[in-house]
Amino acid sequence: MTDIKKIRADDLRALATKGEDSARQFKANITNAESLAAEMAAFANSEGGTILIGVADDGSIPGLSRQDVPRINQLISNAASQLVRSPLTVNTENLLLGDGRIVIVLTVPKGIDKPYFDKNGVIWLKVGADKRRVNSKEELRRLFQMTDQFHADELTTKAGIDKLDKLRFRDFLRDVYKQAYPDTPAELTRLLQNMNLATENGKLNLAGVLLFAEQPEFIVPQFVVKAIRYPGNEIHATDYMDTEDFSGPMRRIFDDAFGFVLRNLHKVQAGRGVNAPGLPEVPEAVFEELLVNSLAHRDYLISAPVRLFIFDNRIEIISPGHLPNNLTVEKIRTGISNIRNPILVSYIAKGLLPYHGLGSGIKRALDKWPDIEFTDDHDRCLFIATVHRKPAGELDLVVDSSEKTSVKPEKTSGKRRESVGKASGKILDACRENGAITIPELAALIGITERSVERNIQSLRENGILRRVGGRKEGRWEVVE
Repeated sequence: MTDIKKIRADDLRALATKGEDSARQFKANITNAESLAAEMAAFANSEGGTILIGVADDGSIPGLSRQDVPRINQLISNAASQLVRSPLTVNTENLLLGDGRIVIVLTVPKGIDKPYFDKNGVIWLKVGADKRRVNSKEELRRLFQMTDQFHADELTTKAGIDKLDKLRFRDFLRDVYKQAYPDTPAELTRLLQNMNLATENGKLNLAGVLLFAEQPEFIVPQFVVKAIRYPGNEIHATDYMDTEDFSGPMRRIFDDAFGFVLRNLHKVQAGRGVNAPGLPEVPEAVFEELLVNSLAHRDYLISAPVRLFIFDNRIEIISPGHLPNNLTVEKIRTGISNIRNPILVSYIAKGLLPYHGLGSGIKRALDKWPDIEFTDDHDRCLFIATVHRKPAGELDLVVDSSEKTSVKPEKTSGKRRESVGKASGKILDACRENGAITIPELAALIGITERSVERNIQSLRENGILRRVGGRKEGRWEVVE
């Protein structure tokens, strides 16, 4: 019995030495039930925690007298049952120290009926070793979201049904529900409400805007994808090889972001014949799964874009919001999932995006390419998927057949001469004349496919001959002379 007490006391001293944090609070004594109720509410609204009563803020352990224990236990009971709304069920344990003093270990569980208020109606959250009041609608919504009482994709917007992309929604109704587009605005409004895409006031909710609005970026401009291809392996303030912002309905954002990744990947022979088109260095399915995951499961209560960074040695997909509730990186790697945006996920599962089943995307990506790292960053409220790339020197890269015959371009002012393929030479000539020329226009001008144009441009960019300045709409091609 003495050994057990000694070990428990040692454990207590180790905890006291570590100090207070978001899961552990010290109280030398308790005299104010309302103050204790606020601490309990903060723990319950967060991840739960332990209050060590009889341990001072500096980590010393004065303990409590035996006469203090009944009084404090009664005070704990009153605070948990009468001064917190909803009432909490807590656990207490008396830890006997070697000198006869006592420490009460008060355990507050993570709440299942959030948010919890103190008697004055204040909602408290843990922030490190301290607590603070909830003072914004976004924080309150997130608390409701954590307990499935509210979801961000249900949020009403200012967009009326006139902002709907009629053709997109008509095709969806026809293909998925075998239903015609409603004849009147009233019928359309009622249908959208029944489909959980509009609110009671007749406005589109966030899911309706993201999936079916004609120009969602005019309504929710923050929910886009920003993509940048950097030279090397570090972020540069001004130096980049390719950059673009992707907006529009969710399907268009996915397609454009997916295309951005593919055009910035190396193409490898992969055991195919020399004249066969190459395959991406990382399987396409990896980015299909990760991009769908970022759009479907990001936190839409955070007004920030998804960011897509491409470096020489890795590709990062950075989503606003850390993993919800009790999810961990280890759990999602095994296929465990938690739906943050159920309306979006339900429509994505109907074919609006490539979808293969809840919780299976991360596992499928790992099966295709095991060298993926996931970071759940609670401090910055981000979830990062990092796909590591192999060095280009280790890859059996494809050489485009159009580049086998070398031609010499015109002399430049810098007297630089490059050997490029016929198609690449024509692309450079066209870009010199019109930097704003598009890929379809190049394909029509040269007489090759758009995909071939993209492959040639990719090769020219990798060799430092051509670069993109600005985004897709306002940017232009610049030949490096």
